[in-house]
Amino acid sequence: MKKKTLALLLTAATMAATLAGCGSNAADGNSSNNTQTEANTADNSTQADAGSQADNQDTASTGGEEQPVGGDHDSASYKVGIVQYVDDASLNQIVAAVQAQLDAKGAELGIEFDYADYTYNGQADSTVMNQIATDLIASDVDIIVPVATPTAMVMQNATAENPRDDGSLIPVVFSAVSDPVGAGLVDNMAAPGSNITGTSDMLDTNAIFDLMLAANPDISKVGLLYDKSQDSSTAAIADAKDYCEDKGIEVVEKTGTNNGEISLAADALVAAGVDAIFTPTDNNVMTAELAIYEKFIDAKVPHYAGADSFALNGAFMGYGVNYEELGTATADMVVEILVNGADPASTAVVTQDNGIATVNTETAEAIGLDYSMFADMCSKLVEIQTAEEFQ
Repeated sequence: MKKKTLALLLTAATMAATLAGCGSNAADGNSSNNTQTEANTADNSTQADAGSQADNQDTASTGGEEQPVGGDHDSASYKVGIVQYVDDASLNQIVAAVQAQLDAKGAELGIEFDYADYTYNGQADSTVMNQIATDLIASDVDIIVPVATPTAMVMQNATAENPRDDGSLIPVVFSAVSDPVGAGLVDNMAAPGSNITGTSDMLDTNAIFDLMLAANPDISKVGLLYDKSQDSSTAAIADAKDYCEDKGIEVVEKTGTNNGEISLAADALVAAGVDAIFTPTDNNVMTAELAIYEKFIDAKVPHYAGADSFALNGAFMGYGVNYEELGTATADMVVEILVNGADPASTAVVTQDNGIATVNTETAEAIGLDYSMFADMCSKLVEIQTAEEFQ
């Protein structure tokens, strides 16, 4: 996957002025093999049918002929901008799946989806993401696919503020936005109401805490580890606090906005003597997981989180959706809008089975925690070993 950074977009002087102190959180290194075993083969995907919106077509007139959403272009080719928030295993998996599905659909339909020159990494930096948005709009892309909540918010704002010459807005199809309504991206899940729709990795926080107590009924103190600047964490943390209050469980909150702060927060939670730690679908904590998971193993504290990539990178358990399937569904929505004329404003946000538990067997053995009961509490139980990226 080709990823562009701001180094290709801004001069060195601008970089020094605007990006001081804001580095990439991307991890480097070689991925080791991992194994995945399904303990429960039930597949309860609840993906909405984006294709049902094809009748609601938004077109622009060019030369007296009706063109699909996307502006003035060769009807056999579409420019697709893809903007990933940061490098982490789940987001990398989504982008790879989007690109693979666009290639497959393009071959099937005899259409080119050109994403190679329009795929970017936002480096978890708002300045970088805003510059990327400017670049994509100037390139007159036909659609933008932002991956993760912060990226979606930047792309939606940029497209809303920069309509095309005919007054239309570039469609936006987001992926992996945990709370599209709470983030202010859509009016509601069934009818987004503007130029935006997409796929959500909405988290069932109560289900994670049910698993936590099933594995250890004697939990009395839980740590909450997250980046308070992440909109994707807001609702889940509120739900976690409500759950713990109802169960009489003490809560210790520690936050961080970069790897260093998150590492210190992890140390503080261990020092506080928490029995377990919860992190929602927080991409900044995700990028730090490989650096902190051994702290939790040494303290015999299980880390429960809102994505399977956490478990891949060493956490005890990740819970939620299959991100490869989420990326594929995102690409299908792109095709429905560009090729079949579906209107983003009335195309329902797609949700999927969010009850998949992924357990790191190495971590489980190291902390001595039995998770066998999870198989009867989840739609699927997947076992995995520590690695940097999914194979």
